Amino acid sequence: MLIDILTLFPEMFDGVLGTSIIGRARENKILDINIINIRDFAKNKHKQTDDYPYGGGPGMIMSPQPLFDAFYHVLDGAPETRVVYFSPQGKTLRQDIAQEYAKIPHLVLLCGHYEGVDQRVIDRFVDEEISIGDYILTGGELPAMVFIDCVCRLIPGVLGSSLSAEDESFSKGLLEYPHYTRPQEYEGLKVPEVLLSGNHKEIEKWRKRESLRNTLKKRPDLLIDANLTLEERKIIDELKSSKI
Repeated sequence: MLIDILTLFPEMFDGVLGTSIIGRARENKILDINIINIRDFAKNKHKQTDDYPYGGGPGMIMSPQPLFDAFYHVLDGAPETRVVYFSPQGKTLRQDIAQEYAKIPHLVLLCGHYEGVDQRVIDRFVDEEISIGDYILTGGELPAMVFIDCVCRLIPGVLGSSLSAEDESFSKGLLEYPHYTRPQEYEGLKVPEVLLSGNHKEIEKWRKRESLRNTLKKRPDLLIDANLTLEERKIIDELKSSKI
């Protein structure tokens, strides 16, 4: 996958994109990530990229000229490209959205700043606006980092095991079951016996029940749209009757 990031603050991405899973994926040539400084495309003397809004109001707006030219640069002959602009007005990022973006060969991520970007930029180039939550941030750089981490870990080869991403919270519309590791007992707290039994069928049953328990307790709203089997619905009823 090729990802082009358009930003006024390229230095913000150095640590995030050079370490851990994303860093290894770049080293292994699974991901090709370019950070493009929008300011490099400004044609005015002082490399200014913002201006006052027409109609008045607080703050500054990112100007169309540097952004248009930056897009012409990254979109030149690039096939199968999707352009994302990070905005509080956008669709909230979810796991199913990330799964769709993980299939796209070329992503262009626009990080806004100040009071936003000139609407003509959005109208001409942006395919979708994405938000990471109902709150306001200083710019689009942090949402871009979250988006990259969320999407790229779903690309084959990025994680050590293809099962890792499939088994996590939200991958099937539910929260994940609890995890335990050695030692078997620590300060009087024990690992559930079923996980030590070696009985994989019983372990799977336990994990399914605990996944449903977690979801019912922490995010019951997810159960409204979850595609539950009859067995899972029965477990939910049992958990409700036992007050979780």
